[in-house]
Amino acid sequence: MPTYYLAVDIGASSGRHILGWVENGKIMLEEVYRFPNGMSEKNGHLCWDYEGLAESVVAGMKRCAEIGKIPSYMGIDTWGVDYVLLDKNGDVIGDAIGYRDEQATSATEDVYKIVPKAELYARTGIQILDYNTVFQLMARKKEHPEQLEEAETLLMMPDYLGYTLTGVAQQEYTNATTGGLVSLETGEWDMELIEKLGYPTRLFKKLSQPCEVLGTLREDVKARVGYDLTVIHPASHDTGSAVLAVPTNSENAIYLSSGTWSLMGIERKTPNASVESFEKSFTHEGGVDHRFRYLTNIMGLWIIQSIRRELGGKYSFAELCDMAEALGDTQYRINVNDQSFLAPKSMMQAIKDYCGAEDMPLDHMLCCVYHSLADYYAKTVENLKTLAGKPLDALHIIGGGSKDGYLNKLTAQRLDIPVYAGPTEATAIGNILAQMLATDVFGSIAEAREAVFNSFDVKKYERGV
Repeated sequence: MPTYYLAVDIGASSGRHILGWVENGKIMLEEVYRFPNGMSEKNGHLCWDYEGLAESVVAGMKRCAEIGKIPSYMGIDTWGVDYVLLDKNGDVIGDAIGYRDEQATSATEDVYKIVPKAELYARTGIQILDYNTVFQLMARKKEHPEQLEEAETLLMMPDYLGYTLTGVAQQEYTNATTGGLVSLETGEWDMELIEKLGYPTRLFKKLSQPCEVLGTLREDVKARVGYDLTVIHPASHDTGSAVLAVPTNSENAIYLSSGTWSLMGIERKTPNASVESFEKSFTHEGGVDHRFRYLTNIMGLWIIQSIRRELGGKYSFAELCDMAEALGDTQYRINVNDQSFLAPKSMMQAIKDYCGAEDMPLDHMLCCVYHSLADYYAKTVENLKTLAGKPLDALHIIGGGSKDGYLNKLTAQRLDIPVYAGPTEATAIGNILAQMLATDVFGSIAEAREAVFNSFDVKKYERGV
């Protein structure tokens, strides 16, 4: 029997359990469980169902036993910036408010009065986004100061889910960096910054690194799933895991992790927190082996997903894409990163309002979004070329969005470098790679990435093709 590794990969709309193993030198994958996720209204805020997520994690683990493929190791990755607070008894305090809630936006100016925006970037290297943890905590401090006073520990979402399995509360580095409170210089929590902002320093512990062991299962969890295993920290921020699975060892490659969000950037071993980098909104999120994910956040396929949902699921994603492709082009364009598209009540109306076109046909709207995304990608590539300080010779599109051939083609048409698409399951693969690196299946990141290239299909797009 092979040694099975379980990746629990949870995104904003769904989560899945994917088993990985090595067979004849190739990485094999099998999805064994999938469950829905999303924010819902609670106490006046958009919140995550953290208890439901914990139950879904256990349900997927039980499914592994039911099919007779019991993992020896597992890791959990999720989105970034969102957190839960635990009291001294290890119980959750308050709600897990999500990043699409407007709460954090109300507190940005309160933070800037204490730490100006430019200083915040210089200290942490993190792109200034209104929903970062640094702002969420200020909003919590204003609305529920008693919760911060009562709290003993802050856990990012994957940290919390790992805690429910093992009883061990640790804070993993890559997800912690997304919140804007980790020092760019030391790679640990910036305690001076945290004290300045008036957040309790006891909430912030020594950070754990990807490939480190979290622990084994609690007795009650072991009894529920029917086996024990070792939980290992992957890059617990999903983009951190995805970047680990980029199928190249070139130091001159750009990656685009494409899904609900599009994250485009390069790996750096040294930071670039220059004024130009700040002005162009590039961030330094943590990666495996202390590498920086020097990237920028782009709204991504969230816009298309929202349109589809608004249409009641009447069309598949493929059908929506076909409509846009059949039209070819349109006079309409949007700035896909405009705040009006973050969480509108109606995405279709937001696009019409932005374009000043109340009677915009659906095919024009879809075509507008696809071309606007490709335009934004091309602009971001040019910014990266300026900021990288070295030649950049390829773009690797990974994640679920890499299956969108039309968007890949539009992007390739705008670039003078080749575009590669795949693998689609990059986040789960990267999660599994961290576990395999921890258990010496691979001796280095280079070896692991070579295995990804040899194990999964990667499609090449040339300019004008």
